[in-house]
Amino acid sequence: MRKTILITGGAGFIGSHVVRHFVLKYADYRIINVDALTYAGNLANLHDIEQKENYIFCKADITDKSLIDSLFDQYQPDGVIHLAAESHVDRSITDPLSFVKTNVLGTVNLLEAAKRIWNNDYAGKRFHHISTDEVFGSLGESGLFTETSSYDPHSPYSASKASSDHFVRAYQDTYGLPTVITNCSNNYGPNHFPEKLIPLCIHQIIHNKPIPIYGDGKYTRDWLYVLDHALAIDLVFHQAKDGSSYNVGGFNEWKNIDLVKELCQQMDQKLQRETGSSEKLITYVKDRPGHDLRYAIDASKIKDELGWTPSVTFEEGLSLTIDWFLNNQEWLDQVSSGEYQSYYEKHYGKQA
Repeated sequence: MRKTILITGGAGFIGSHVVRHFVLKYADYRIINVDALTYAGNLANLHDIEQKENYIFCKADITDKSLIDSLFDQYQPDGVIHLAAESHVDRSITDPLSFVKTNVLGTVNLLEAAKRIWNNDYAGKRFHHISTDEVFGSLGESGLFTETSSYDPHSPYSASKASSDHFVRAYQDTYGLPTVITNCSNNYGPNHFPEKLIPLCIHQIIHNKPIPIYGDGKYTRDWLYVLDHALAIDLVFHQAKDGSSYNVGGFNEWKNIDLVKELCQQMDQKLQRETGSSEKLITYVKDRPGHDLRYAIDASKIKDELGWTPSVTFEEGLSLTIDWFLNNQEWLDQVSSGEYQSYYEKHYGKQA
């Protein structure tokens, strides 16, 4: 019998890579992509697979319980990979309620729908919740987050994701729902929405505009290439034990300012500009509230138990990312202008 996997947030940055990976690798699966197409959802990310026989897109908001229930009734998914989330910290500071609605209530709606249709028949079923390392709070200059680190969220975004993690575990413990959780570090790569650090810097350098850096630029993050993340999700979804959790990181840390300088150097080379010209665009701006100093992931558990390791170094992944943006400047311009938001009506309007 054909397995059906419902993936939420599959038109977003990480989600689109996960959807493409599953559609292309598992031709015997039916992949249902559910996305509300908010500002960060871009169906143009998936134009190359939208005609695949095993792919179906459904425009739906996970906060709409009746609509989610109807989708679960219609498609009867055997598995859920839950990526849909409001994810930008700055936006959570100005509009925390939308983060609570999507990240907490939306997650519970999905858990309820899965619990109802699976009806205690959990053989071959799985609910995979994708979360963030930000739920653990901030580290000092040493130490790493592990799967047993205490939760200590500092922003409305991380607080909402921490709450959703707790609900997933509660449904596992209370109802026996077969769940797994992965907490990932900062993703980067092709199709990254340009409000994020790396694509924002690439966009600014291309157009010779200032590169904004918060505070002194010494905030430290672990960086994970998005295609490696998709592979990790595949492994955990198929091989992890029910109730388990894994941290997924790139095994590297970079201070923001050092990352940006590396990016500037690569951009100068690729654009054949004078060495140091892009670095002159760096502009320090007022720090944001609740800015965590350092995140760093210990990804040894997924390495030791499932055999996953990153396929590229950060410098290699950054080079691949820059090349993709330079070769897809039309995509970047459309996203920056908002033109991408008309894609759904152009390609799905009549069907919708």
